Amino acid sequence: MKKLLLLAMAAAMTACGSGGTNSPKISGEAPFAADTALTTAEKEARLFTPEVMLKMGRLGGSTLSPDGSKILYTLTYFSVKENKSYNALWVMNADGSGATQITPYTFKVSEAKWNNDGSKIYFLSGVSGSNQVHSIAADGSAMTQLTTIEDGVNGFGVSPDEKNVWLAIEVQVEDVTSASRFKGLEKSNALIYDDLMCRHWDTWEDGKYSHIFVGEIKNGKVTTIEDTMPGEAWDAPVAPYYDNSEISWTPDSKGIAYTCRKLTGYEYSISTNTDIFLYNIDTKATKNLTEGMPGYDKYPTFSPDGKYMAWQSMARPGNESDKERLFVLDLESGAKQYLNEGFDYNATSLVWSGDSKTVYFLCPINATVQVASVAVGTTDVKLYTEGLHDYVTLSIAGDKVIAEKTTLSMANELFAINLASGEDTQLTFINKRIYDNVDMGAVEKRMVKTTDGKDMLVWVITPPKAKLDGSTKYPTLLYCQGGPQSMVSQRWSYRWNYQLMAAEGYVIVAPNRRGLPGFGQEWLDQISGDYSGQNIKDYFSAIDDVAKESYVDKANMGCVGASYGGYSVYYIAGHHQGRFKSFISHCGIFDFTSMYGSTEELWFVNNDYGGPYWDFKNKVAMRSYANSPHHFVQNWDTPILIITGLKDYRIPYTQSLEAFTAARALGVDARLVAFEDEAHQVFKAQNALVWNKEFFGWLNKYLKK
Repeated sequence: MKKLLLLAMAAAMTACGSGGTNSPKISGEAPFAADTALTTAEKEARLFTPEVMLKMGRLGGSTLSPDGSKILYTLTYFSVKENKSYNALWVMNADGSGATQITPYTFKVSEAKWNNDGSKIYFLSGVSGSNQVHSIAADGSAMTQLTTIEDGVNGFGVSPDEKNVWLAIEVQVEDVTSASRFKGLEKSNALIYDDLMCRHWDTWEDGKYSHIFVGEIKNGKVTTIEDTMPGEAWDAPVAPYYDNSEISWTPDSKGIAYTCRKLTGYEYSISTNTDIFLYNIDTKATKNLTEGMPGYDKYPTFSPDGKYMAWQSMARPGNESDKERLFVLDLESGAKQYLNEGFDYNATSLVWSGDSKTVYFLCPINATVQVASVAVGTTDVKLYTEGLHDYVTLSIAGDKVIAEKTTLSMANELFAINLASGEDTQLTFINKRIYDNVDMGAVEKRMVKTTDGKDMLVWVITPPKAKLDGSTKYPTLLYCQGGPQSMVSQRWSYRWNYQLMAAEGYVIVAPNRRGLPGFGQEWLDQISGDYSGQNIKDYFSAIDDVAKESYVDKANMGCVGASYGGYSVYYIAGHHQGRFKSFISHCGIFDFTSMYGSTEELWFVNNDYGGPYWDFKNKVAMRSYANSPHHFVQNWDTPILIITGLKDYRIPYTQSLEAFTAARALGVDARLVAFEDEAHQVFKAQNALVWNKEFFGWLNKYLKK
């Protein structure tokens, strides 16, 4: 099932996680068959390796109980041998003490939520064979399965009065297979489409859509369910991520607000226009609350008093990286307020104050993510925190504020935040046993002057215990970010991890080049229609500046990146003028023309290229296509590793095949690594190890002669 697959992907991406003063105790041993203990050799070497990284626990899904006394979260561990992950629910006191495991690791839990008085936790689990809604007391007793839905449930939300529940369930709406269309031809396996969006992200459209059902809870069971979207050929929550945070109950338990893009085919492919709809469970009427707002409108969040709905809104209908505006709707008058209008940064992860007067949010700013707020009826944004870190979640109950915090040298851990002082206190030490036994590289925040006179923030990560006095020179990597509009912040990544690269002996140069959020909308927007322009110059400015350092081995520099970063690698390979000795491109764009015809959501290429390749009067589009990397492949003269996933339909794997063919036809040393069971990213444990072995094997071959 495509939605279940994406849910599994989302769970695998959940950030981070075991051992330390306040860390969970798991009966003195590993929680399951996975090998989580460091070997003697690993401890002696003190190297942060891919194998060590896969032994880390991953903390996620954290939320405060309604009274602020407890914290609920999940811990995930990977078994390389079994090539899968395990996770469990944990509850601890708000001061970090008393951590208690309340579900077995074999339950594969997700979507855990407190009930209104904090006595019970609802969650999804596949322990019965398919994902179903369960409940459990906060102390781990009295577990009950509420649903027995055939093929399972992909999301849920119990009403505040605990009388009803919404369920996200796949429904067959259209017949797209030849076997279903033609009697007597059941062994045929053709897919038949009359419009676009026949495939999306990593799956072919099967005619099934995620619909929101409403069910009644009686005696601890969901007894009847009803489709609120009968016959509708669109998804809620929205594909391809199916984020259940896009759906919420009204505080009076009478309405369900949900995000949906009610478009199909070609119209769907060219627009990001999602709206927020309110379904009344009594009248069964549905109302569009954001009608006339043409861009993304997502994440409805109601004030505790039920008077307001806050949500994240983008203005432009074809730009996935427009400013995240914080809007508030007065549900009685219908008046809308744009609260962060004078604040040139995004607002995400919205949380209401208990008195319904203030909205707290996370703010990506200057390559970090901080906590901010704005009062209803004003546009005066207040920043509470600062420092070199990212807060990646935010939960508030009463005077308690907790968040998951990460840095380039630390995976997600729980912290309590004092909003009065802006200081935070670490509550969990999930991976202390790892950090105590490995050496991390130093992280430098460096400001580099660009060719147009701007100041660009660049992270420079050096090898552990590196000698920076010039007595030793280190091979150096330019990291090219994907997105293209994704900030190079203090995030921890389990795929492109700078500390892994540094531990292998490399200096990492990671620029916040043009086209990234956190530096104002002008900086972010500049890249649209100008892929080959200023942001490429920014890359060269960053690497040329750091290359002046005496510890950089200028004769052995590499360039690596994925997605848009993979495109950057292809383009730089034709223009680098001898700077680099090795390249690695993961799922990169090679040929803009064939990319336009083979990707799925056309709004992406329309916004980023400027339009289709046949619009010859469109100067922006024609400039983009003229600067496609394949036009400069004749200049390739440097070894290149190309990685792709055969289920990638956003940047189809054929882009990687084209690049590999060109490289080998030109006599350039090249290798193609194609993962049969991965899409745009690599999630499976053994695939992750293969990815890293190929990645470092290639770099070491050409940069460590």
